[in-house]
Amino acid sequence: MPSWKSWKLYELAWEVAKYFASKHMYKISKSLYKIPYSTREIFDLWRKAASEKGKEHDVHTRIMKRNYRSVPQWWFHLMLVLVLALSLFTCEGFGGQLQLPYWGLLLACAIALTFTLPIGIITATTNMQPGLNIITELIIGYLYPGKPLANVVFKTYGYISMGQALTFVSDFKLGHYMKIPPRSMFLVQLAGTVMASTVHFATAWCLLTTVKNVCDVDALPEGSPWTCPGDDVFYNASIIWGVVGPLRMFGRLGNYWQMNYFFLAGIIAPVPIWLLCRRYPHSTFLKSISIPLIFDGAGGLLPARSVNFIMWGLVGIIFNHFIYRRYKAWWMRHTYVLAAGLDASVAFMGVITFISLGYFDIYGVRWWGGVADDHCPLASCPTAPGVIAKGCPVVK
Repeated sequence: MPSWKSWKLYELAWEVAKYFASKHMYKISKSLYKIPYSTREIFDLWRKAASEKGKEHDVHTRIMKRNYRSVPQWWFHLMLVLVLALSLFTCEGFGGQLQLPYWGLLLACAIALTFTLPIGIITATTNMQPGLNIITELIIGYLYPGKPLANVVFKTYGYISMGQALTFVSDFKLGHYMKIPPRSMFLVQLAGTVMASTVHFATAWCLLTTVKNVCDVDALPEGSPWTCPGDDVFYNASIIWGVVGPLRMFGRLGNYWQMNYFFLAGIIAPVPIWLLCRRYPHSTFLKSISIPLIFDGAGGLLPARSVNFIMWGLVGIIFNHFIYRRYKAWWMRHTYVLAAGLDASVAFMGVITFISLGYFDIYGVRWWGGVADDHCPLASCPTAPGVIAKGCPVVK
């Protein structure tokens, strides 16, 4: 375990502040967006909650408490102890292949525990979940540089575990409204977690051992779906934050320190829209512009293709604009069921397509939107002066 002096806590605090701004521009904009737009609303809600403290007016809660037994707290405590023990064994065992020591695991769990409540509140009120991926990568990148696997594991325990906790709470909330017994929900969630983890691991192992050149874009046949864009981003993050390190990538020793200016952009971006709304208070178009949503949507462009956003936008406009305005009763009754059906159909069609076509190296229709390329031949060329690469011009 490195000494406290070698951690350079001052630089760590400074870099955390800068990169939280530059890499999470939409989150900063979202916070500032709420200040001018919703100050009165937030104050009224706070005053109402304070005046009704201790009173129980929620009809769903009254029905649930009257008819079902709640989940004992010791169930959650027992699961926490068991999972933490297994996590410690995983990190310290197997010859230390995961590279993350015990203190890194405990720190990651502390980060997840600290941020679950505030980020849960943000998610519940804005329908956008701020991620801790950059923060966790940055912290372990400074504390334990040169360890890519440790960086990935730390991010998994510090960020993804928090996201899973919020999903768990969200499912409990849905079951609460549907009047499902809490203990049954807990047991089903636990069983589903074990089953999903087992199936995911088995599926990944099967693909890695049966699909030739999986995730290798250069070696795969044209049109192959096994390009792994999301996993590629995950791997690149381990190299950027784990091997190279944040100080030599985005800090004072790196070439990308200009990214810190996005902190300023995140602060300024909501202000013009707010001023225009003050100038034209009756404009519904201006009120519908959300800078945080724009930044958040752009954040998903990296691992996705153009077809993802085209279909998402098309379905959203049809059902949340035209049908909502003309057939509002139908929209209120069926829209969420339809959304769940569309999600499930994509999963089923993925399995059916792989079994019927992909297993025989038939990858479907070839068209512009389905090509795993940005249609810019020079996009992968180096930009540093004097670097020679095949098919690329040399920058002088």
